[in-house]
Amino acid sequence: LPACAALGAATVGRRRGQVWEQIDLPRALGGDWLLSLGNTAPLAVRARQTVVIHDAGAFDTPESYGLAFRSWYRVLHRALARLGARIVTVSSFSRDRLALRLGLDPGRIAVIPEGAEHILRAPADASVLDRNGLVPGRYVLAVGTGAAHKNLAALGAAASLLHARGVRLAIAGRADPAVFRAAGSAAGAVALGRVSDAELRALYEHAAALLFPSRYEGFGLPPVEAMACGCPVVAARAGAVPETVGDAALLFEPEAPGSLVAALTRLLDQPGLAEELGARGRARAARFTWRAAAEALRDALPADLR
Repeated sequence: LPACAALGAATVGRRRGQVWEQIDLPRALGGDWLLSLGNTAPLAVRARQTVVIHDAGAFDTPESYGLAFRSWYRVLHRALARLGARIVTVSSFSRDRLALRLGLDPGRIAVIPEGAEHILRAPADASVLDRNGLVPGRYVLAVGTGAAHKNLAALGAAASLLHARGVRLAIAGRADPAVFRAAGSAAGAVALGRVSDAELRALYEHAAALLFPSRYEGFGLPPVEAMACGCPVVAARAGAVPETVGDAALLFEPEAPGSLVAALTRLLDQPGLAEELGARGRARAARFTWRAAAEALRDALPADLR
């Protein structure tokens, strides 16, 4: 990849996917330290590696995942912990859940939050609004798959309120059926499917709010992306989201439909609240940068590699 040119990227092995990672990758390392950013890593490397595991979802929300996927993740993550791999995660919530599930001292797991400024790199592509009949300021946005823990069906509680206000609900995202088990969505919503970062930026910038009902998140990237774009956020008080958004969003109880309706009503009716949340959100999101994440990850590597 062009982005990896400065790192001396090379193609190794002939296998693909998890088989490549478990067999070809460790053979190509030659004893070098391995950094894996995407939840999985080869067991043969044992303790000579740092692995970023974003959450304990395979243990905590098994209903969201296919049997083969969650079974492999459980076996792999437990084995990596037992073999002494250094584990990094993205929030204190995920650290505590992984420590519990993997039988580790929380102090062995480094916490490095994700960044959000990537959403501002591409110019906003507002054509996505026209293609889907969305009017700026007259829709609320949800971002997520149909997986159970994303809890999109809970948005149905706001349907009557939105309809009465002439406000539409648009949902961006599509689940990978090889990983997630579908659990439904909100009836009557505009299904946008997968969108580009440029389209997503435009959707955030023109939405009346981001509704984020997920009942389990290791970090909560969509709320931070939305805040970076000045979009007010209404999110469930669950998982890592309260830790991530701080006081820059309205929180509701994910198992109480009336709580979502009350929070959304407050946002739509209270003068100046949307603007206040937009400003707070921008300030909060500015704390989460990929440069800071990269520097913290560098510092988490063995001293002779820095």
